[in-house]
Amino acid sequence: MVFAQSCTLIYCIISALISLRSVESYFVGITYVESAVAKGAVCLDGSPPAYHLSPGFGSGVNNWLVQIEGGGWCNNVTTCLARKNTRLGSSKAMVKQLAFSGIFSNKQNANPDFYNWNKVKVRYCDGSSFTGDVERVDPATNLHYRGARVFQAVMDDLLAKGMNKAQNALLSGCSAGGLTSILHCDKFRALVPAGARIRCLSDAGFFINAKDITGAEHIKAFYDDVVTTHGSSKNLPSCSSPLSSPGKCFFPQYVVPQVSTPLFILNAAYDSWQVKNILAPGVADPHGSWHDCKLDIKQCSSVQLTTMQDFRTEFLSALAASAGSSTTGLFINSCYAHCQSETQETWLRSDSPVLGDTTIAKAIGDWYFDRRPFKKIDCPYPCDKTCHNRIFEDHYEA
Repeated sequence: MVFAQSCTLIYCIISALISLRSVESYFVGITYVESAVAKGAVCLDGSPPAYHLSPGFGSGVNNWLVQIEGGGWCNNVTTCLARKNTRLGSSKAMVKQLAFSGIFSNKQNANPDFYNWNKVKVRYCDGSSFTGDVERVDPATNLHYRGARVFQAVMDDLLAKGMNKAQNALLSGCSAGGLTSILHCDKFRALVPAGARIRCLSDAGFFINAKDITGAEHIKAFYDDVVTTHGSSKNLPSCSSPLSSPGKCFFPQYVVPQVSTPLFILNAAYDSWQVKNILAPGVADPHGSWHDCKLDIKQCSSVQLTTMQDFRTEFLSALAASAGSSTTGLFINSCYAHCQSETQETWLRSDSPVLGDTTIAKAIGDWYFDRRPFKKIDCPYPCDKTCHNRIFEDHYEA
């Protein structure tokens, strides 16, 4: 009898979890932009671009949320070849159905301001945050550096499907997609009808020009290589950087002051990707002393936490110097996290992160619809008890 009761309890728990998951997400099929191939607007392997579209309904039929997928960058032939046959380099390797939740949710109680909009997830397969454009294709590698063409081809396809009648539109993205939303923000505004309300959201896309723990300019050199490999310079916005390196305008801190379209920056002050790849990349930590700390912030030593507090200060300084516009929104919490808009638990739920008793969903919705401005920066770690700090498995890339 005890065994039977245990089985019943387990069944109930599993059923409840399945039910919760079904409420939080739904699946949307893939669309391939086959017409883009003739224009040379293709993924790294030459396959067509792709996106997932959930049509708007009710009062949201003429409103558009265009979210750009993240996934880092490739900075040379070797790293681009490593992506070429994966979902980050080929639409052939992409899943046919993608789960939508968080800012993509179609439930009003889970996503009050955007639930009935046309919601698009643009797949990322070029490795340059949609900035590259090199005409020549080396037959030895068959690598296509065509990210800027891909962006335009996808936007053209969406415009033809009704975005040309948009009344409201939001270009968003997470991580490398969040950087894309900054780099292409004004371009996006120019594509959509002039009378529409157009804004941009960068989620975990404010990557800073900081030295690593050894004092080396690792991320600067990496971005220089990305821009050089993909021929991105001609497709980057102008920027106020004092640097003369190729990748200078890949850093949001130099680009944001020139963005004229209203922009919201959602970022963790202790962004886990930046800690792992900018502050303490593997090349700067050959003996792995930062290994456990990068997996779980609670495993950091007092010395490492001091270094991370200094990184936060540098991050906030870069932000303050570039995001002072009255139209810029800020939600900068003190979590060890990366991307907070695409999952229901961090976007809007009873236990979601808050700043000033305000969830991410409400802060962005209020800012977008001019209900009230939102510019808040959290106190230092570990003061925020609402954080969803990430704990990573032991096989991440750094």
